Amino acid sequence: MKSPLSASKRRGARAAKRALRAAPLAEADRAVRPGMLGGGFKPLSETDLVKVNEAVMTTLETIGLSQAIPSCVETVTAVGGIYKDGRLYFPRTLVEDTLANCARNFVLHGQDPKHDMELSGNRVHFGTAGAAVHIVDIENRDYRESTLKDLYDMARLVDQLDHIHYFQRCLVARDVADPAEMDFNTCYAAVSGTSKHVGSSWVMPEHVEASLRMLHVVAGSEKKWRERPFVSQSNCFVVPPLRFAEDACACLEVAVRGGMPVLLLAAGQAGATSPAALAGSVVQEVAEVLAGLVWVNLMVPGHPAIYGTWPFVSDLRTGSMSGGSGEQAVLMAACGQMGRYYDLPTGIAAGMTDAKLPDAQSGFEKGYTVSLAAHSGANMVYESAGMHASLLGCSYESMVIDNDMLGAINRTVRGIEVNDETLSLDAMRDVCVDGPSHYLGHAQTLGLMQNEYIYPEVGDRTSPKEWAEQNKPEIIPVARERVEKILATHHPVHVSDESDTAVRKEFTVLFDRSRVES
Repeated sequence: MKSPLSASKRRGARAAKRALRAAPLAEADRAVRPGMLGGGFKPLSETDLVKVNEAVMTTLETIGLSQAIPSCVETVTAVGGIYKDGRLYFPRTLVEDTLANCARNFVLHGQDPKHDMELSGNRVHFGTAGAAVHIVDIENRDYRESTLKDLYDMARLVDQLDHIHYFQRCLVARDVADPAEMDFNTCYAAVSGTSKHVGSSWVMPEHVEASLRMLHVVAGSEKKWRERPFVSQSNCFVVPPLRFAEDACACLEVAVRGGMPVLLLAAGQAGATSPAALAGSVVQEVAEVLAGLVWVNLMVPGHPAIYGTWPFVSDLRTGSMSGGSGEQAVLMAACGQMGRYYDLPTGIAAGMTDAKLPDAQSGFEKGYTVSLAAHSGANMVYESAGMHASLLGCSYESMVIDNDMLGAINRTVRGIEVNDETLSLDAMRDVCVDGPSHYLGHAQTLGLMQNEYIYPEVGDRTSPKEWAEQNKPEIIPVARERVEKILATHHPVHVSDESDTAVRKEFTVLFDRSRVES
């Protein structure tokens, strides 16, 4: 029979290990970090990549895009583009010249430099996005309209979640009716809520101009903003199939000339606004994005632009979007692979579950869609946390749960390092020949507890006995407690009171920082 003292020692040892795991680690010592190297999943063969590229070039040369705004037509035709019968055609040589000279290996900045993200090679980062019009009300198993306060609170929440590396607008402030006030306040609420890189969008060019003036204030000057732009514009500059979106193009021009990085988005829906054949959907979306890339580089050569092929999938029985389907997963991964083929800073979307709540369906749909996206080597995986109902709903609890998921997926992206030390011959010799026949207390085990292994924050790994002793916790209530703790205690101050006062003096700001900081 084991003594009470031995049991007490075991409990103390377990508590010490938990405290060790909870202690903050230096970035280099963590098991995962932003920018792990993906690229291992390749749904397209080398021959397929060449065929897709040939089809893309043919599309741009012989089908072209309609509804280009006059400044776009003038810019592209001045260097060899052809405008005929309302369609703008892009010669192969023009596209290939752009691909040879456009920006690569640039940094998306955070307000805090520790959140800077290097977009190069296969470095993978996870973030939010979407335009949900509802918040998932877990307690009532219902959906309510999203508000500006929700957006600010979501930004504050993401600011504290290690495996969500940037915050792009994830919901629409339904309580702000005026489009100009919505665009401005969406950007400022996000910038105020997190010091990570922020993505936002605007519907009119004058709205972008107003936000740029605000960002100059927050940065300290226009010069400082241009040196470290910490907001990017998410821009759906095309309306698939193969048509420019006029207002969005005008917004794109302002962003590019204002020094703001841009995410060039083409978001056709397979079987509806892009071909039902998945390969054809890839071709159309790549062609649309490359047309935008040509134009951006003609406006400002080398401007930081993210290749954002976001083809979505239809459930062809109903025509509705199916964000959590297997087809969606492989389609986005193929787009990520095409981004690596061109060696472009690449952003794709994953995690857009069809499930209405953070349940088993949500878990498996998010798990495989985000995993394939990450392993495709895309630099930015948008919409990877918090989203439900194919982007119609956003959930606080899912942000926290998905943070655990993203950490685990990032660990699979990291893979296994093989070297003389990790092959462990010395450790096996120590334990098996001279030691206790287990590795629990070995120096290698203790040294790798943190930088080789990752631990969930809300996921449960207790035994059934321990789980019962803890009153059988379930993940959603545990996540809710974590949300409440963060929102009650984390009040970002990276935007100074002086800057906030200056912004509020010039612009109409509709959220109250003091209300949540009291």
